[in-house]
Amino acid sequence: MPNLFYLHRFSFAFTVVIFLLPFSTHSFDFTEATVDSIREAFANRSLTSVQLVQHYLSIIQNLNPLLRAVIEVNPDAFTQAARADLDRERNSTLNNNRLHGIPVLLKDLIATADKLNTTAGSFALLGSVVSRDSGVVKRLREAGAVILGKASLSEWANFRSDHAPNGWCARAGQGKNPYVVSADPCGSSSGSAIAVAANLVTVTLGTETDGSILCPSAANSVVGIKPTVGLTSRSGVVPISPRQDTIGPICRTVTDAVYVLDAIAGYDRYDAKATKKAEKYIPQGGYMQFLKLEGLMGKRIGILRKGFFDFPKNSLKGKVFEQHFSIMREKGAILIDNLQIPNISAILDYNQSGEELALAAEFKVALNEYLSKLASSPVRSLSDVISFNEKHKKEEKIKEYGQLIFLMSESTNGIGSKERNAISNMAQLSSNGIETLMREKQLDAIVTPDSTVSSILAIGGYPGISVPAGYDETGVPFGICFGGLKGFEPKLIEIAYAFEQATKVRKPPHFSSPMSMCPSSDLK
Repeated sequence: MPNLFYLHRFSFAFTVVIFLLPFSTHSFDFTEATVDSIREAFANRSLTSVQLVQHYLSIIQNLNPLLRAVIEVNPDAFTQAARADLDRERNSTLNNNRLHGIPVLLKDLIATADKLNTTAGSFALLGSVVSRDSGVVKRLREAGAVILGKASLSEWANFRSDHAPNGWCARAGQGKNPYVVSADPCGSSSGSAIAVAANLVTVTLGTETDGSILCPSAANSVVGIKPTVGLTSRSGVVPISPRQDTIGPICRTVTDAVYVLDAIAGYDRYDAKATKKAEKYIPQGGYMQFLKLEGLMGKRIGILRKGFFDFPKNSLKGKVFEQHFSIMREKGAILIDNLQIPNISAILDYNQSGEELALAAEFKVALNEYLSKLASSPVRSLSDVISFNEKHKKEEKIKEYGQLIFLMSESTNGIGSKERNAISNMAQLSSNGIETLMREKQLDAIVTPDSTVSSILAIGGYPGISVPAGYDETGVPFGICFGGLKGFEPKLIEIAYAFEQATKVRKPPHFSSPMSMCPSSDLK
């Protein structure tokens, strides 16, 4: 193993120390800071982008040794921030660009053509070089955002092992839920959700193939938007399935998530087929127009009770959700209760639906194509990655977690008749399932707890939004998820925003002291 391999394990801390400048206190309250509060502070000159980056790097340095939410920070973050400050000084209209000068953390699947690595959390891709920014990063840069660094994740987006813990990757270690560090942070966009929840940053991006935005958002009491597949570009993103992969925001508020969605949605010639097909769903004027306090009024929302809201009504969770349903009704929503998707058991059976078979084949094809197009890389195929892991078993914890899914995928031979039948089956399940239900009941959305709806949304390419819903008896967060059909983002945003504003559930995690690195909820 070359020395660089080991040295890079400490490069995160080294980078923070080098670029962390003395911090000058001022009146701005960074805790739970929103995009709008930051922009207002920029406008009244009580805050600069440089100070904001400086603060976040300080918090990351302090809390990341426990939380493991960030893999590495951008050595050019201060340069980008200083440029943003100068640009706003010269052109005050840039204050109207909502993400201008705002730091963003990216899930470590999302490529940046800079000094940052893109590794899927694995040492196998350390030192690989991409030829261009990913499509969503290009749009973020055009919006003036500062790329702060890369967030940790479940390694290879939870597609290497069938029993590795959520939030673990070789490069960052085990990500921790900031509310109860022993609790599951969920995955695979764990680091993105942890970082936002713990106020390490205001804006992050995650990716989802099946649950990877919605689940960590629910588990860490933040807002995650899983867009319709193709609404956001997947170019330059380490793939699993072009049929199911999507890129979306994870933030603390629906408003911030919508600002990000507005910035990253749209056509990309490097993901032309999917983004062109989904372009028709983007409303003229963008998504911010759907941030309406009265957004629940008249909305027909189907409650998928059986198999989803099965916990007793007298349990804490049961009581909380019944209260939420009451509030939604008070705000004018029409709730259709006790609905059931006809073929739900087949959809939720990973094997019976065909999702397992299709994803295994799609991953090998898509990953090999991604690796082959890198400007340089230590690995050029899934086979190379498997061999790398065998050579570096200790660092990649092969003995503990294995790489069964990799091996299953490598044994496939492309998209053959079995895979095409599986894909056709999922399309049929979607058509006869959620589409039929929503059409017959004239629904604007379905609602489930946490991310239990993820497979339904995944196999059809449908959107969903997770919003904080509460905290269980031990302080672990749980969420509520609103899902719909392709292009239903406007309806889902109206519902999610109105729900969020009516309930205001989210509260920040409480750490007993910065130096103790231990949430108070874990101090028994």
